[in-house]
Amino acid sequence: MLEHFENHIQHKFSYLQNEAVLIALSGGIDSVVLTHLMQKINPNCILAHCNFNLRGLESDSDEAFVKELGNKLGLEVVSIHFDTQKKAAEEKLSIQMAARKLRYQWFSEIAAHRNIKHILTGHHKEDALETFLINFTRGTGLDGLTGIPEKNGSFLRPLLPFSRDEIRKYAEENAITWREDQSNTSTKYLRNKIRHEVVPVLKELNPNLLNSFDQTLQHLKESSFLANDQIASFKKETFSYGAAGEIAICIEKIKILKHPKAYLYALLKPYGFVNSDETASLLEAQSGKLLYSQTHRILKDRKNFVLTALEVPTTPNFLIHETTTHIASPIHLKIETVQKASDFKPSIALLDKSKLKFPLSVRKWKKGDYFYPIGLRGKKKLSKFFKDEKYSLFEKENTWILCSGEEIVWVVGKRLDERYKITKETTSILKITHPSS
Repeated sequence: MLEHFENHIQHKFSYLQNEAVLIALSGGIDSVVLTHLMQKINPNCILAHCNFNLRGLESDSDEAFVKELGNKLGLEVVSIHFDTQKKAAEEKLSIQMAARKLRYQWFSEIAAHRNIKHILTGHHKEDALETFLINFTRGTGLDGLTGIPEKNGSFLRPLLPFSRDEIRKYAEENAITWREDQSNTSTKYLRNKIRHEVVPVLKELNPNLLNSFDQTLQHLKESSFLANDQIASFKKETFSYGAAGEIAICIEKIKILKHPKAYLYALLKPYGFVNSDETASLLEAQSGKLLYSQTHRILKDRKNFVLTALEVPTTPNFLIHETTTHIASPIHLKIETVQKASDFKPSIALLDKSKLKFPLSVRKWKKGDYFYPIGLRGKKKLSKFFKDEKYSLFEKENTWILCSGEEIVWVVGKRLDERYKITKETTSILKITHPSS
Protein backbone atom coordinates (compact mmCIF):
# COMPACT_ATOMS: atom_id res chain seq x y z
CA MET A 1 0.00 0.00 0.00
CA LEU A 2 2.86 2.39 0.75
CA GLU A 3 4.11 2.21 -2.82
CA HIS A 4 0.60 2.69 -4.20
CA PHE A 5 0.09 5.66 -1.85
CA GLU A 6 3.40 7.27 -2.85
CA ASN A 7 2.53 6.89 -6.54
CA HIS A 8 -0.91 8.37 -5.93
CA ILE A 9 0.57 11.37 -4.12
CA GLN A 10 3.15 11.87 -6.85
CA HIS A 11 0.48 11.74 -9.54
CA LYS A 12 -2.33 13.75 -7.89
CA PHE A 13 -0.84 15.74 -5.00
CA SER A 14 2.91 16.09 -5.63
CA TYR A 15 2.95 19.41 -3.76
CA LEU A 16 2.19 17.55 -0.50
CA GLN A 17 5.73 16.20 -0.45
CA ASN A 18 7.26 19.61 0.22
CA GLU A 19 4.64 21.81 1.89
CA ALA A 20 3.42 21.81 5.48
CA VAL A 21 0.16 19.94 5.91
CA LEU A 22 -2.45 19.63 8.65
CA ILE A 23 -3.79 16.12 9.28
CA ALA A 24 -7.18 15.69 10.95
CA LEU A 25 -6.41 12.88 13.38
CA SER A 26 -9.23 11.31 15.39
CA GLY A 27 -7.23 8.32 16.57
CA GLY A 28 -9.22 5.87 14.41
CA ILE A 29 -7.56 3.51 11.98
CA ASP A 30 -8.10 5.64 8.85
CA SER A 31 -6.53 8.86 10.11
CA VAL A 32 -3.78 6.97 11.97
CA VAL A 33 -2.72 5.08 8.84
CA LEU A 34 -2.87 8.34 6.86
CA THR A 35 -0.56 9.91 9.44
CA HIS A 36 1.96 7.06 9.22
CA LEU A 37 1.94 7.17 5.41
CA MET A 38 2.33 10.95 5.22
CA GLN A 39 5.09 10.99 7.81
CA LYS A 40 7.17 8.76 5.53
CA ILE A 41 6.98 11.16 2.58
CA ASN A 42 6.75 14.50 4.39
CA PRO A 43 7.85 14.97 8.00
CA ASN A 44 6.41 18.49 8.01
CA CYS A 45 2.98 17.40 9.25
CA ILE A 46 0.92 18.88 12.08
CA LEU A 47 -1.69 16.66 13.73
CA ALA A 48 -5.01 18.24 14.75
CA HIS A 49 -7.31 16.46 17.19
CA CYS A 50 -10.80 17.40 18.39
CA ASN A 51 -12.09 16.21 21.75
CA PHE A 52 -15.87 16.52 21.47
CA ASN A 53 -16.45 15.46 25.11
CA LEU A 54 -19.15 13.02 24.06
CA ARG A 55 -17.77 9.73 25.41
CA GLY A 56 -16.31 10.69 28.77
CA LEU A 57 -13.03 8.91 29.54
CA GLU A 58 -12.93 7.40 26.04
CA SER A 59 -12.75 10.86 24.49
CA ASP A 60 -9.89 11.80 26.83
CA SER A 61 -8.10 8.52 26.05
CA ASP A 62 -8.37 9.24 22.32
CA GLU A 63 -6.71 12.61 22.88
CA ALA A 64 -3.92 11.06 24.97
CA PHE A 65 -3.36 8.43 22.27
CA VAL A 66 -3.02 11.10 19.55
CA LYS A 67 -0.53 13.09 21.62
CA GLU A 68 1.51 9.95 22.26
CA LEU A 69 1.48 9.08 18.55
CA GLY A 70 2.67 12.57 17.66
CA ASN A 71 5.49 12.28 20.15
CA LYS A 72 6.46 8.86 18.77
CA LEU A 73 6.54 10.10 15.16
CA GLY A 74 8.16 13.44 16.00
CA LEU A 75 5.13 15.43 14.83
CA GLU A 76 3.48 18.42 16.47
CA VAL A 77 0.00 17.86 17.89
CA VAL A 78 -2.63 20.55 18.45
CA SER A 79 -5.91 19.72 20.16
CA ILE A 80 -9.08 21.41 21.30
CA HIS A 81 -12.06 20.58 23.55
CA PHE A 82 -15.61 21.30 22.39
CA ASP A 83 -18.93 21.39 24.22
CA THR A 84 -20.63 19.65 21.33
CA GLN A 85 -23.96 19.10 23.03
CA LYS A 86 -24.25 22.81 23.81
CA LYS A 87 -23.42 23.71 20.21
CA ALA A 88 -26.04 21.27 18.93
CA ALA A 89 -28.70 22.70 21.24
CA GLU A 90 -27.88 26.33 20.42
CA GLU A 91 -27.99 25.83 16.66
CA LYS A 92 -30.64 23.09 16.66
CA LEU A 93 -28.32 20.60 14.96
CA SER A 94 -27.82 16.89 15.38
CA ILE A 95 -24.79 15.91 17.44
CA GLN A 96 -23.05 14.64 14.31
CA MET A 97 -23.69 17.83 12.35
CA ALA A 98 -22.60 20.02 15.27
CA ALA A 99 -19.36 18.05 15.62
CA ARG A 100 -18.74 18.28 11.89
CA LYS A 101 -19.29 22.03 11.87
CA LEU A 102 -17.03 22.54 14.88
CA ARG A 103 -14.12 20.49 13.56
CA TYR A 104 -14.09 21.82 10.01
CA GLN A 105 -14.26 25.40 11.22
CA TRP A 106 -11.40 24.79 13.68
CA PHE A 107 -9.24 23.03 11.08
CA SER A 108 -9.68 25.99 8.75
CA GLU A 109 -8.80 28.46 11.51
CA ILE A 110 -5.58 26.61 12.38
CA ALA A 111 -4.58 26.38 8.73
CA ALA A 112 -5.21 30.09 8.19
CA HIS A 113 -3.32 31.05 11.36
CA ARG A 114 -0.27 28.96 10.38
CA ASN A 115 -0.46 29.73 6.68
CA ILE A 116 -1.03 26.04 5.84
CA LYS A 117 -2.69 25.45 2.48
CA HIS A 118 -3.68 21.79 2.82
CA ILE A 119 -5.81 19.92 5.37
CA LEU A 120 -5.87 16.13 5.03
CA THR A 121 -8.66 13.83 6.16
CA GLY A 122 -8.75 10.02 6.24
CA HIS A 123 -11.81 9.38 4.03
CA HIS A 124 -11.49 6.18 2.00
CA LYS A 125 -13.37 4.27 -0.72
CA GLU A 126 -16.16 2.94 1.52
CA ASP A 127 -16.78 6.43 2.87
CA ALA A 128 -17.45 7.55 -0.70
CA LEU A 129 -19.82 4.61 -1.23
CA GLU A 130 -21.69 5.34 2.01
CA THR A 131 -22.05 9.02 1.08
CA PHE A 132 -23.38 8.01 -2.34
CA LEU A 133 -25.99 5.76 -0.73
CA ILE A 134 -26.98 8.37 1.87
CA ASN A 135 -27.51 10.99 -0.84
CA PHE A 136 -29.37 8.46 -2.97
CA THR A 137 -31.81 7.58 -0.19
CA ARG A 138 -32.48 11.24 0.60
CA GLY A 139 -32.99 12.27 -3.00
CA THR A 140 -30.29 14.15 -4.87
CA GLY A 141 -29.12 15.39 -8.24
CA LEU A 142 -26.11 14.41 -10.29
CA ASP A 143 -23.67 16.25 -8.02
CA GLY A 144 -24.87 14.29 -5.00
CA LEU A 145 -24.08 11.02 -6.75
CA THR A 146 -20.48 11.81 -7.68
CA GLY A 147 -19.13 10.82 -4.26
CA ILE A 148 -16.73 12.65 -1.99
CA PRO A 149 -14.35 14.94 -3.92
CA GLU A 150 -10.63 14.26 -3.53
CA LYS A 151 -10.12 18.00 -3.26
CA ASN A 152 -12.58 20.51 -1.84
CA GLY A 153 -10.94 23.85 -1.28
CA SER A 154 -8.09 23.33 1.19
CA PHE A 155 -9.37 19.89 2.22
CA LEU A 156 -7.72 16.87 0.56
CA ARG A 157 -8.60 13.18 0.85
CA PRO A 158 -5.61 11.16 -0.37
CA LEU A 159 -6.98 7.81 0.90
CA LEU A 160 -10.07 7.78 -1.34
CA PRO A 161 -8.58 5.22 -3.79
CA PHE A 162 -8.04 2.74 -0.91
CA SER A 163 -10.54 0.38 0.67
CA ARG A 164 -11.11 -0.23 4.36
CA ASP A 165 -9.60 -3.71 3.98
CA GLU A 166 -6.42 -2.30 2.40
CA ILE A 167 -6.04 0.21 5.21
CA ARG A 168 -6.58 -2.41 7.91
CA LYS A 169 -4.15 -4.82 6.23
CA TYR A 170 -1.44 -2.13 6.11
CA ALA A 171 -2.00 -1.30 9.80
CA GLU A 172 -1.75 -4.94 10.84
CA GLU A 173 1.33 -5.68 8.70
CA ASN A 174 3.13 -2.67 10.16
CA ALA A 175 2.02 -3.20 13.79
CA ILE A 176 0.16 0.12 13.81
CA THR A 177 -2.23 0.60 16.70
CA TRP A 178 -5.33 2.75 16.69
CA ARG A 179 -8.37 3.62 18.77
CA GLU A 180 -11.82 2.12 18.21
CA ASP A 181 -14.76 4.51 18.59
CA GLN A 182 -17.56 2.38 20.02
CA SER A 183 -20.19 4.78 18.68
CA ASN A 184 -19.25 3.61 15.18
CA THR A 185 -20.95 0.29 15.92
CA SER A 186 -24.30 1.88 16.76
CA THR A 187 -26.84 1.63 13.96
CA LYS A 188 -28.94 4.51 15.29
CA TYR A 189 -26.91 6.76 12.97
CA LEU A 190 -27.79 6.54 9.26
CA ARG A 191 -24.19 6.19 8.07
CA ASN A 192 -23.51 3.35 10.50
CA LYS A 193 -26.74 1.61 9.51
CA ILE A 194 -25.71 1.74 5.86
CA ARG A 195 -22.17 0.64 6.74
CA HIS A 196 -23.18 -2.35 8.84
CA GLU A 197 -26.46 -3.46 7.31
CA VAL A 198 -26.68 -2.26 3.69
CA VAL A 199 -23.14 -2.41 2.29
CA PRO A 200 -22.51 -6.02 3.45
CA VAL A 201 -25.64 -7.13 1.57
CA LEU A 202 -24.53 -5.28 -1.56
CA LYS A 203 -21.10 -6.89 -1.33
CA GLU A 204 -22.76 -10.28 -0.96
CA LEU A 205 -24.75 -9.62 -4.14
CA ASN A 206 -21.67 -8.31 -5.93
CA PRO A 207 -18.28 -9.29 -4.43
CA ASN A 208 -16.70 -6.81 -6.86
CA LEU A 209 -18.87 -3.96 -5.55
CA LEU A 210 -16.12 -1.41 -4.91
CA ASN A 211 -14.66 -1.76 -8.40
CA SER A 212 -18.13 -1.51 -9.93
CA PHE A 213 -18.75 1.56 -7.79
CA ASP A 214 -15.51 3.14 -9.06
CA GLN A 215 -16.67 2.67 -12.65
CA THR A 216 -20.09 4.13 -11.87
CA LEU A 217 -18.53 7.15 -10.17
CA GLN A 218 -16.29 7.77 -13.16
CA HIS A 219 -19.27 7.70 -15.54
CA LEU A 220 -21.25 10.03 -13.29
CA LYS A 221 -18.35 12.47 -12.99
CA GLU A 222 -17.91 12.56 -16.76
CA SER A 223 -21.62 13.23 -17.18
CA SER A 224 -21.35 15.97 -14.58
CA PHE A 225 -18.45 17.57 -16.47
CA LEU A 226 -20.49 17.62 -19.69
CA ALA A 227 -23.54 19.08 -17.95
CA ASN A 228 -21.47 21.75 -16.19
CA ASP A 229 -19.80 22.77 -19.45
CA GLN A 230 -23.20 23.13 -21.13
CA ILE A 231 -24.61 25.18 -18.26
CA ALA A 232 -21.52 27.44 -18.17
CA SER A 233 -21.90 28.12 -21.89
CA PHE A 234 -25.63 28.83 -21.57
CA LYS A 235 -25.02 31.07 -18.56
CA LYS A 236 -22.86 33.38 -20.67
CA GLU A 237 -25.79 33.87 -23.04
CA THR A 238 -28.44 34.29 -20.35
CA PHE A 239 -26.93 36.21 -17.43
CA SER A 240 -26.38 39.96 -17.38
CA TYR A 241 -24.82 41.72 -14.40
CA GLY A 242 -25.97 45.03 -12.93
CA ALA A 243 -23.89 47.72 -11.30
CA ALA A 244 -25.37 46.97 -7.86
CA GLY A 245 -24.48 43.27 -8.05
CA GLU A 246 -27.86 42.02 -9.24
CA ILE A 247 -28.03 39.33 -11.92
CA ALA A 248 -30.75 39.41 -14.60
CA ILE A 249 -31.60 36.05 -16.16
CA CYS A 250 -33.51 36.26 -19.43
CA ILE A 251 -36.77 34.32 -19.06
CA GLU A 252 -37.47 33.96 -22.77
CA LYS A 253 -34.12 32.29 -23.47
CA ILE A 254 -34.94 29.66 -20.86
CA LYS A 255 -38.52 29.07 -21.96
CA ILE A 256 -37.58 28.24 -25.57
CA LEU A 257 -35.36 25.35 -24.44
CA LYS A 258 -36.52 21.74 -24.67
CA HIS A 259 -35.93 21.24 -20.94
CA PRO A 260 -36.35 24.71 -19.35
CA LYS A 261 -37.00 23.41 -15.83
CA ALA A 262 -33.76 21.42 -15.79
CA TYR A 263 -31.75 24.42 -17.02
CA LEU A 264 -33.30 26.82 -14.53
CA TYR A 265 -32.60 24.45 -11.65
CA ALA A 266 -28.95 24.04 -12.73
CA LEU A 267 -28.53 27.80 -13.11
CA LEU A 268 -29.96 28.59 -9.67
CA LYS A 269 -28.54 25.71 -7.63
CA PRO A 270 -25.14 27.45 -7.03
CA TYR A 271 -27.10 30.23 -5.31
CA GLY A 272 -28.74 27.88 -2.82
CA PHE A 273 -32.01 27.10 -4.64
CA VAL A 274 -32.06 23.33 -4.27
CA ASN A 275 -35.78 22.57 -4.57
CA SER A 276 -36.37 21.81 -8.24
CA ASP A 277 -40.17 22.07 -7.91
CA GLU A 278 -39.91 25.58 -6.45
CA THR A 279 -37.53 26.83 -9.15
CA ALA A 280 -39.74 25.26 -11.83
CA SER A 281 -42.76 27.15 -10.45
CA LEU A 282 -41.08 30.43 -11.36
CA LEU A 283 -41.46 29.75 -15.06
CA GLU A 284 -45.26 30.06 -14.94
CA ALA A 285 -45.52 32.42 -11.98
CA GLN A 286 -46.81 36.00 -12.23
CA SER A 287 -44.45 38.95 -12.09
CA GLY A 288 -43.51 39.74 -8.50
CA LYS A 289 -43.11 36.11 -7.43
CA LEU A 290 -40.25 35.75 -4.93
CA LEU A 291 -38.16 32.77 -3.85
CA TYR A 292 -35.53 32.77 -1.12
CA SER A 293 -32.52 30.59 -0.45
CA GLN A 294 -30.28 30.99 2.59
CA THR A 295 -28.02 33.37 0.67
CA HIS A 296 -30.04 34.80 -2.22
CA ARG A 297 -33.40 35.99 -3.39
CA ILE A 298 -34.85 35.68 -6.87
CA LEU A 299 -37.65 37.85 -8.20
CA LYS A 300 -39.67 37.13 -11.33
CA ASP A 301 -39.86 40.43 -13.19
CA ARG A 302 -41.53 41.04 -16.53
CA LYS A 303 -38.70 39.84 -18.76
CA ASN A 304 -36.08 38.59 -16.32
CA PHE A 305 -35.49 36.66 -13.16
CA VAL A 306 -33.60 39.12 -10.93
CA LEU A 307 -31.16 37.43 -8.57
CA THR A 308 -29.70 39.32 -5.60
CA ALA A 309 -27.67 38.42 -2.54
CA LEU A 310 -29.41 38.65 0.83
CA GLU A 311 -26.39 39.99 2.66
CA VAL A 312 -27.24 43.60 1.91
CA PRO A 313 -25.72 45.84 4.59
CA THR A 314 -27.86 48.53 6.14
CA THR A 315 -27.13 51.83 4.48
CA PRO A 316 -26.67 54.99 6.59
CA ASN A 317 -27.55 58.50 5.50
CA PHE A 318 -24.91 60.43 3.60
CA LEU A 319 -24.60 64.18 4.11
CA ILE A 320 -23.96 66.83 1.48
CA HIS A 321 -22.52 70.03 2.90
CA GLU A 322 -22.17 73.26 0.92
CA THR A 323 -18.51 72.38 0.34
CA THR A 324 -19.14 68.76 -0.72
CA THR A 325 -18.18 68.09 -4.34
CA HIS A 326 -18.93 64.38 -4.67
CA ILE A 327 -20.06 61.17 -3.03
CA ALA A 328 -18.26 58.12 -4.36
CA SER A 329 -19.84 55.14 -2.59
CA PRO A 330 -22.23 53.41 -2.42
CA ILE A 331 -23.93 55.91 -4.72
CA HIS A 332 -21.94 58.14 -7.05
CA LEU A 333 -22.95 61.81 -7.12
CA LYS A 334 -21.16 64.87 -8.49
CA ILE A 335 -22.12 68.16 -6.79
CA GLU A 336 -21.39 71.66 -8.13
CA THR A 337 -22.80 75.20 -8.03
CA VAL A 338 -23.55 76.73 -11.42
CA GLN A 339 -25.07 80.01 -12.59
CA LYS A 340 -26.81 78.75 -15.72
CA ALA A 341 -29.18 75.85 -16.20
CA SER A 342 -28.31 73.17 -18.76
CA ASP A 343 -28.52 69.40 -19.24
CA PHE A 344 -32.19 68.93 -18.44
CA LYS A 345 -32.46 65.15 -17.94
CA PRO A 346 -33.47 62.73 -15.12
CA SER A 347 -29.86 61.93 -14.19
CA ILE A 348 -29.25 65.58 -13.28
CA ALA A 349 -30.96 67.60 -10.56
CA LEU A 350 -30.97 71.39 -11.05
CA LEU A 351 -32.05 72.85 -7.72
CA ASP A 352 -32.71 76.35 -6.43
CA LYS A 353 -29.92 76.58 -3.89
CA SER A 354 -31.63 79.31 -1.87
CA LYS A 355 -34.46 76.91 -1.00
CA LEU A 356 -32.18 74.18 0.35
CA LYS A 357 -31.24 73.62 3.98
CA PHE A 358 -27.71 72.24 4.34
CA PRO A 359 -26.52 69.71 4.99
CA LEU A 360 -28.62 67.75 2.54
CA SER A 361 -28.97 64.02 3.13
CA VAL A 362 -29.01 61.03 0.82
CA ARG A 363 -30.80 57.91 1.99
CA LYS A 364 -32.88 54.95 0.89
CA TRP A 365 -36.63 55.47 0.68
CA LYS A 366 -38.89 54.28 3.47
CA LYS A 367 -42.58 53.53 3.93
CA GLY A 368 -44.68 56.68 4.22
CA ASP A 369 -42.32 58.86 2.16
CA TYR A 370 -44.02 61.34 -0.16
CA PHE A 371 -43.01 64.22 -2.42
CA TYR A 372 -44.45 66.70 -4.93
CA PRO A 373 -43.41 65.34 -8.34
CA ILE A 374 -42.41 68.08 -10.76
CA GLY A 375 -45.02 68.56 -13.44
CA LEU A 376 -47.85 67.16 -11.33
CA ARG A 377 -50.30 68.74 -8.92
CA GLY A 378 -50.19 67.81 -5.29
CA LYS A 379 -48.18 65.26 -3.37
CA LYS A 380 -47.73 61.58 -4.04
CA LYS A 381 -46.52 58.74 -1.89
CA LEU A 382 -43.33 57.17 -3.17
CA SER A 383 -44.96 53.74 -3.04
CA LYS A 384 -47.66 55.01 -5.45
CA PHE A 385 -45.03 56.69 -7.62
CA PHE A 386 -43.11 53.41 -7.87
CA LYS A 387 -46.28 51.53 -8.80
CA ASP A 388 -47.18 54.05 -11.51
CA GLU A 389 -43.65 53.90 -12.88
CA LYS A 390 -43.81 50.07 -12.84
CA TYR A 391 -40.76 49.69 -10.61
CA SER A 392 -39.63 46.17 -9.87
CA LEU A 393 -39.02 45.21 -6.25
CA PHE A 394 -35.28 45.37 -6.87
CA GLU A 395 -35.54 48.88 -8.37
CA LYS A 396 -37.55 50.08 -5.38
CA GLU A 397 -35.04 48.70 -2.90
CA ASN A 398 -32.20 50.43 -4.71
CA THR A 399 -33.79 53.85 -5.04
CA TRP A 400 -32.01 56.73 -3.33
CA ILE A 401 -33.66 59.89 -2.01
CA LEU A 402 -32.11 63.38 -1.71
CA CYS A 403 -33.60 65.33 1.19
CA SER A 404 -33.50 68.86 2.53
CA GLY A 405 -34.36 68.49 6.17
CA GLU A 406 -37.33 66.10 6.20
CA GLU A 407 -38.51 67.05 2.70
CA ILE A 408 -37.68 65.05 -0.39
CA VAL A 409 -35.88 67.09 -3.03
CA TRP A 410 -35.15 64.45 -5.64
CA VAL A 411 -35.89 60.80 -6.28
CA VAL A 412 -32.35 60.32 -7.50
CA GLY A 413 -32.11 59.74 -11.22
CA LYS A 414 -35.92 59.78 -11.65
CA ARG A 415 -37.94 62.82 -10.61
CA LEU A 416 -37.44 66.23 -8.96
CA ASP A 417 -39.72 67.75 -6.35
CA GLU A 418 -41.78 70.71 -7.61
CA ARG A 419 -40.86 72.79 -4.56
CA TYR A 420 -37.14 72.88 -5.30
CA LYS A 421 -37.11 73.41 -9.06
CA ILE A 422 -35.32 76.40 -10.50
CA THR A 423 -37.37 79.42 -11.66
CA LYS A 424 -36.71 82.73 -13.40
CA GLU A 425 -35.92 84.20 -9.99
CA THR A 426 -33.25 81.58 -9.18
CA THR A 427 -29.80 83.15 -8.86
CA SER A 428 -27.72 80.16 -7.70
CA ILE A 429 -28.20 76.61 -8.96
CA LEU A 430 -27.02 73.45 -7.23
CA LYS A 431 -26.32 70.85 -9.91
CA ILE A 432 -26.15 67.21 -8.79
CA THR A 433 -25.31 64.55 -11.36
CA HIS A 434 -25.94 60.83 -10.96
CA PRO A 435 -23.86 59.33 -13.83
CA SER A 436 -25.26 55.81 -13.61
CA SER A 437 -28.91 56.84 -14.10
